[in-house]
Amino acid sequence: MLSVDDAQKVIVDGVLPLGAEMVALGDITGRVAADDCRAAITQPPFAASAMDGYAARFEDMSVGAIVDVIGEAPAGNPFEGAIHQGQAVRVFTGGVVPVGADHVVIQEDVALNGDGRITIKQEQDRPRNIRAAGIDFAKGDILVRSGTIFHELHGSILATANLSQIPCRRRPRVGIFTNGNELKEPGTELQPGEIVNSNHYGICALIKSWGGVPVYLGCIADDEAALCEVFERVDDLDVILPIGGASVGDYDHVKGAFAKARGELVFSKVAVKPGKPTWLGKLNDARVIGLPGNPASAMVTCALFVQPLIRRFLGQDGSSNFMTGTLQRPIEKNGSRETYLRAQINSLKEGRVQLLVFPNQDSSLLSPFAECDALVRRLPHAAAGSVGEEVEFVYLRSPKMHAHLNLP
Repeated sequence: MLSVDDAQKVIVDGVLPLGAEMVALGDITGRVAADDCRAAITQPPFAASAMDGYAARFEDMSVGAIVDVIGEAPAGNPFEGAIHQGQAVRVFTGGVVPVGADHVVIQEDVALNGDGRITIKQEQDRPRNIRAAGIDFAKGDILVRSGTIFHELHGSILATANLSQIPCRRRPRVGIFTNGNELKEPGTELQPGEIVNSNHYGICALIKSWGGVPVYLGCIADDEAALCEVFERVDDLDVILPIGGASVGDYDHVKGAFAKARGELVFSKVAVKPGKPTWLGKLNDARVIGLPGNPASAMVTCALFVQPLIRRFLGQDGSSNFMTGTLQRPIEKNGSRETYLRAQINSLKEGRVQLLVFPNQDSSLLSPFAECDALVRRLPHAAAGSVGEEVEFVYLRSPKMHAHLNLP
């Protein structure tokens, strides 16, 4: 059996980032920049008034001075001409500051004379209220670097830079299918021995949250011919995830069907708990990662092995990105396999993430995932862990869920 670290390395070995596709500005949130995003214009593109008032020469702004108003410059309609000694132009916030002006006196600091002139009634301490061209960024500046995951505000920034289509890394298409005669859809009246087909709902949601495109291929019966047919119609996928049928029972036909579909088996077991039956294969250009059918095993191995693969396809780091935290509850010593314990991120204390490990880690249990945020890593034969001990963990769900804790 491969170790977790070795299995991860084999899974991402030789995987190259997917190509770029142009994405409309309104759809980039959560996507990955495939290239540097450079400003197409300078912002602001001109010297702009920061206030409603009068653009003038600062040297004409002594208290009691009378200035001729020779025009106006509302936003979007610049004044044509220049300002000379003793002159001013009425401007509004965002309007172009006319040539010759180096100051905007706010309207509250002047008195209207009623004859097209104004009187300065408040002392002006320095030239102000003008936003210089390019104070935000200049044409050609890099605003977002390649590899960045676009957040909710990037769209407005890039729109200001006059960009409408953004090169994003193509999202990997991940085909998921479940397997088992006993599986029935939610809402079905179950007969003796039947259970609800549930794993793919969580798996699909995780794939989407990590930047992939989940494609559910259905629930396939324990029939080798039906399973072969699934493997033979997946040419447009980058990753294939069979869930279940990964062990060695009489009704576990997934790997046999994979072989008949001319798939190449790379490894068949990983020294991990839960999830030992996890396997890797290659089918045409797709990576095939067989996940165990037990709910906890499927979720844990998906986080450990599929998440890094998706990141590598997106041009990011292809490792598990382990973090460190401290235990809030003692845990037992570990056995011979590397083990991942479901845990809740409970708080932040003295800069450390506090991890509350769930007491029942049975691989058939889904209910702990309602509050599970992280997987605590226990190396083979690790001693029992006490409260306050530092441990490694990997995020299961996005750390954004805990933004109030200022997590790393």
